[in-house]
Amino acid sequence: MHVRDAGVGDLATILAIYNDAVRGSTAVFSDQETTLAARAAWLAERQGRGFPVLVAERDGAVLGFATFGDFRAWPGYRHTVEHSVYVQDHARGAGVGQALMHGLIERAQAQGHHVMVAGIEASNAPSIRLHERLGFERAGLLREVGTKFGCWLDLVFMQKVLAPGRAPE
Repeated sequence: MHVRDAGVGDLATILAIYNDAVRGSTAVFSDQETTLAARAAWLAERQGRGFPVLVAERDGAVLGFATFGDFRAWPGYRHTVEHSVYVQDHARGAGVGQALMHGLIERAQAQGHHVMVAGIEASNAPSIRLHERLGFERAGLLREVGTKFGCWLDLVFMQKVLAPGRAPE
């Protein structure tokens, strides 16, 4: 498996993976699919702001993508990022998410970020386990803050301190 920066040529697959998550999972607290034009604008915005968009591929096929961005817009949060990881159904449990997460963590550390945050729907046990294996700790639970498929959704926050002991600038 190879993890690399996403390019415009990856957008159709990224779109398909994302829209599949919108349609069939609670990984995205939205029921509105997006378009190729919107994903192209998203990619340009992410990359233009210095945030990575990574894809994992095997034998030339993209199996998943991941990114991180600002946790909150306020200046005091500038050292904290929040990430997202999406993996095709048929590739889940095969190390794709872990490979993407390792790539994101390396990029966040290289950019000098201090903390990485994950927001995970509380019933997504595989994602929670993955994050725990990568050293993330549970930081809180927000009950019934989202809705999808006619149900209230709880959100687990997890965090990983990327640079323990580092003093803020």
